[in-house]
Parts: sequence; C-alpha cells; structure tokens
Amino acid sequence: MLTLRPAVALVGAAHVIPALAVTALTAAVAFAADVEARLVFVLMVAVFSGQLIVGWTNDLIDRDRDRQVGRTDKPLAAGHLSSRTVTVSVVIAAVVCVVASLACGVAPGLVHLVLGVGSALAYNAVLKSTVFSWVPYFVAFGSLPVVVMLTAEPSHLPPLWMVAVSGLLGVGAHLLNVVPDLGDDAATGIEGLPHLLGARRIPYVAAGLLVGATAIAVIANAHMPWLWAGLGAVVVIALATMRAPGRTPFYGAIVIAAVDVTMLVLIAR
Repeated sequence: MLTLRPAVALVGAAHVIPALAVTALTAAVAFAADVEARLVFVLMVAVFSGQLIVGWTNDLIDRDRDRQVGRTDKPLAAGHLSSRTVTVSVVIAAVVCVVASLACGVAPGLVHLVLGVGSALAYNAVLKSTVFSWVPYFVAFGSLPVVVMLTAEPSHLPPLWMVAVSGLLGVGAHLLNVVPDLGDDAATGIEGLPHLLGARRIPYVAAGLLVGATAIAVIANAHMPWLWAGLGAVVVIALATMRAPGRTPFYGAIVIAAVDVTMLVLIAR
C-alpha cells in the first residue's frame, strides 16, 4: 500500500480531470475530422502528456505559495510528494509529448508544442500574475483544432470560427477554474484577469464567453437550424452552474465544451 502513495500523489498533482477532459474532447474532434485511428491515439498521447506537463509544472512553480496558505489539497505543498519526483515525471512526460506530437506530423507537432504546451507553460511561469493571464488559454485551446486538422491533412486549416470557439471556451474555463482559489492567490500576490474581475463578476463574464462561443458556432453554420437546440442547452447549463459553489462552475464549463464538441462533430458529418 505504501508504494502506491507516491503514485496517487503524483496523479493528484497532475490536475488529471481537466487533462482527461481536454484529451477526450480533442479525440472527439479528431474522429470527426476523419483522422485515422492510429493517429488519433498518438494525438491523445501527445495532448495528455502535454497536459501532465502543464499540471505538474504548475504545482512545482506554486509549491511555496501553496505552502504559505496551507493548501492541503496540493500533494507537493502538503509534503506527500517530493519536487524531485515531480521534476523527473515532467522530464519523462516532455519526452513522450515531443515524440508523440511530432509523430502526428511536423506542422501539427510544432503547433502543439509551441502554441499549446508552450503557452500553458508561459502562463504557469509568468502570465498567471498579469492581466494577460487569459491569453495563454485562448492561444492554447484555440490551437487544438489547428493541431487536429493539420494531423488529418497537412495543408488543411480549420475555419477561423472553430479556432475562436475553442479559444473562448478555454478563457471561460480559466476564469471559472480560478474562483475557488481567489483568496489564496490574493494572499500570495497573484493578480491575473480573474482576480481583477473578482468573484462576483467572473460567473457572468464566463457565462458570456461560453454562451458566446457556442453562438459563434451556430451563426457560422446558420444553414443547420438544429444547432439552436445546442445553444439552448448551453444556456441552461450556464444558468444552472455558473453561480454554484466550489468547482461546479468549472465542471459546468467542461460540460458546455462537450456540448460544443458534439455540435462540431455533427457539423463535420
């Protein structure tokens, strides 16, 4: 049992639920884009390993801040995991991510490594504490459909509306993910966009972004009137979750992203 504890702690430091959600949604878009099954699997490995890098480096960089405010839910800050273990894990994940990303093709691989993982690392290291904290999320999430389409066909780029939808979903999720940590962040000097907006405004801004992203997809495909049902579902989900306590709004954003991806899959068919 003792040998399982570091592994469990490592999973806890990886922000695994968002990582799995991003990987699954990317895979759904890839299948809709007719990416061959082998490459879908490779793409999933690339995205998931990239998400692990982002999660682990986030906790590594924030470990002193997390200790300062007594974050017992953070394995590194709580002493359940060593910095060396996480660092070695990051290196292994980075090797896997580079190999898997480039196995999808040079162009999609570079887009994923530079715009996807690179933007997220810039957030962890620098931009989290600035008014530009939303930019890495828009760039990283907006790049995912580019990665998928380039994997399917090296000369094929997604329409701009698809990039905008993905990017706005990322920004909305960013705002909601930070809400439970606003107090701790304020105590340690973090002042990103969510902190400037404040807990009262964030649900409304995030709901506007998430619903707006869906509306872009609907308007861009006006010849498919049934998409309005998807927009209606997103509005209902937003109303039901955005003002809920804890991380419920963030999970609501994941559900909204799943609805949007389902719409994208149906549009592609």
